[in-house]
Order: sequence, then C-alpha cells, then structure tokens
Amino acid sequence: MPERAVFLDRDGTINEEVGFLNNPDQLKLITGTAEALKLLNNMGFLTVVISNQSGIARGFLTEDRLLEINRELTTMLRESGAIIDKIYYCPHHPDAEISRYHRDCDCRKPNPGMLRRAAEELSVDLQKSFVIGDKISDLTAGFAAGCRTVLVLTGYGRKSQQRIGELSFAPDFIAQDLLDAARWIRRKTLEVSKTSSV
Repeated sequence: MPERAVFLDRDGTINEEVGFLNNPDQLKLITGTAEALKLLNNMGFLTVVISNQSGIARGFLTEDRLLEINRELTTMLRESGAIIDKIYYCPHHPDAEISRYHRDCDCRKPNPGMLRRAAEELSVDLQKSFVIGDKISDLTAGFAAGCRTVLVLTGYGRKSQQRIGELSFAPDFIAQDLLDAARWIRRKTLEVSKTSSV
C-alpha cells in the first residue's frame, strides 16, 4: 500500500532562515517544529525534507558539510522525540561557481524532481501527500507533483504570501508556522477518515 508523506522545506520552515547556512552551530529550530513533526509522525505520515542547497554550487559549503548539518538537525529533533524519515537535497544551480554542479536540473525546486524521486524510492502516493514550505518554489514543486500545498509564514513566508497572485493555483492552506500546518493536516485527515467511514 502506498505511503502518505509530508514533504518539508528545511530553511525557514523547520529551522530559522540565516541565508546560506553552512555550519551546524547556526541551526536553530523554529518554535513548535518538534511538536509538529511528532504530530505528523503519530498520524503515520512519512516526513521527508526536500531542500534546495545552491550554496554547494556557489562554493559556500561542501556536500560533506551539508550532510553534517543534516545529521545535527535530525539529532536535535530525535532528542525531542521527532523523526525525519529522509532528506533529499539539490546541490545544483544554473549559475554555479563549481562546474560539476553547473546544471539546470529537474531536482531544483520549483521543479518536482525531488518529490518524484522520493515517491519512487519510498513508495509514496503524491496525491495523498502534502508539501509545506515558505517559498513560492516549494508550492510550485508541490503543485506540479500533485500534492496539496501549505505556505508557512516563517522564513520568507510573508514575502511569498504577497506573491501568491502570480501563481496559476492557490495554496491549500496558509499557516502561521509548521505546527499550525501540521494541525491543519490532522484536521483534513480526520475529515477524510470520517467521510470514508460513512
């Protein structure tokens, strides 16, 4: 049976936005993040991070350093009882300083490549899944993949909210933060369960 997933942007959604985060010491969880993830874990959703990391292409950090940062993030959350099941990232950029990352790829959001890869590798039903992020590119990737989308007003969220009119679609929900988004997903999931049981 296909899995349901909640796909999460990282910077500005899970942890505080600091520009090009390149050191684990810069990690600071947004208030309510661990509680939100625990709620999603308990509802049976896979929690999957999908993150553009063009700082690698620009030479601000290496892939090894990114993996170190991601390990620290998962450790911080695990210590609070919250689980991230998988992390995907795109290191590419069409204007990359480092030649091997110089690519106009399908995995860089707003393209849906990371979502489709996750769906294949983790047996996820994208139609029953959600994407949460603070940028227009997160919403666009989610919509292209057939997921429901949630804009959070943390990180760049308030600036993104001003640009929603540029989109050919509307996010399914605008949340104050990740915890607000998780609670909305719980409400939607309960509504579906009640409808299915009638």
